[in-house]
Amino acid sequence: MDKLLIRGGACLNGELRASGAKNSAVLMLAASLLANEPVRLTNVPHLRDITTMIELLGSLGVEVVIDEKMGIEIHANTIKSFRAPYDLVRTMRASFLVLGPMLAHYGQAEVSLPGGCAIGPRPVDQHLKGLAALGANIEMDEGYVKASVDGRLKGTRFIFDFSTVGGTEHVMMAATLAEGETLLENCAREPEIVDLADCLNEMGADITGAGTDTIRIRGVEALTGCDHRVISDRVETASYLIAAAATGGRVKMKGTVPVHLDAVLAKLTEAGARIETGEDWISLDMEGRRPRAVSLVTAPYPAFPTDLQAQILAMNAVSEGTATVRETIFENRFMHVHEMNRMGARISLEGNNTTAIVEGVERLKAAPVMANDLRASVSLVIAGLVAEGDTVVDRIYHIDRGYEQVEEKLKNLGADITRIHA
Repeated sequence: MDKLLIRGGACLNGELRASGAKNSAVLMLAASLLANEPVRLTNVPHLRDITTMIELLGSLGVEVVIDEKMGIEIHANTIKSFRAPYDLVRTMRASFLVLGPMLAHYGQAEVSLPGGCAIGPRPVDQHLKGLAALGANIEMDEGYVKASVDGRLKGTRFIFDFSTVGGTEHVMMAATLAEGETLLENCAREPEIVDLADCLNEMGADITGAGTDTIRIRGVEALTGCDHRVISDRVETASYLIAAAATGGRVKMKGTVPVHLDAVLAKLTEAGARIETGEDWISLDMEGRRPRAVSLVTAPYPAFPTDLQAQILAMNAVSEGTATVRETIFENRFMHVHEMNRMGARISLEGNNTTAIVEGVERLKAAPVMANDLRASVSLVIAGLVAEGDTVVDRIYHIDRGYEQVEEKLKNLGADITRIHA
């Protein structure tokens, strides 16, 4: 199992180009199952989650062609099976979202219940309620969801019980081929939902309102192919900005979308960073200063994202002052705290482990640490960058799920980091 060896003390400095958004690309791979013609995606990141989704499509008989620049062309009309197996779905939660597209296009689907990061319960009840509201017959059998429909799905009005990104994406995809109009309310508003809607519209769907809490889908009889460029990954972009801030450094992220990160940039400004933005770039300069501690509460977009909570916690661990970080989205998402405390951080958990109180120290101390989910893993890398000595981060397959060439990008910014092949 690969590990990362990090020699701390470097001040990150330089420029990087943002990768494509993982959370957009995996959904578009699933959405390609709705089309009667080839769908071509560009700016797709080379990540384990992308590979997993491609393997899943392949297991269904779907032909997938990949070029040398990670351009991906999907031919869904070669499909031979409508059963997504446990061995693939268990490794990545987003793979469950092939259910709705197969159901809407082919009238049947059988998909294992999902896996993914161990960050607390993330039920799929809103997904299934939405599909049932569209007229799907849903059954549970030995860990699989079996869905079918007589004829086409039917347009409906559906109100989500709470803001759910996956649920919004899933029901929106299925509704594109439903008969009549569907109105989805209390929708999530993330940029990746807008990107997915744009891709579906390029395939011939009729979707309006994506990016607001109300999405209207006028069903069409069939979807065609398209050529779509995936948006940049806002979480990856912010992770490198936070890493630079933690080290007192300077970084410019190119090929990104600044307005997707307004809440994050506000917090980095509060931490003492000088932030500048252009149409497709963000620069951060700490001017050699130690960051100031910043308190925050995670919440659905456009508020501060839960996927950046661990990274900001690592920055706060070496900041001036004390900060409070409250997690409101997922349970068990402070498992990285114990690993950071082993490195000399002063972090205590309160409120049934939903709130972290971080008392900043000048520098952490190197220690062997173990990642337990995707975002926690990169936070331990940031901790290693600001620690004295050599930090070894184990179980980095989590990082490879969501960060493209992480050690190469950090080396380009001056970090002393090496991948160890076990």
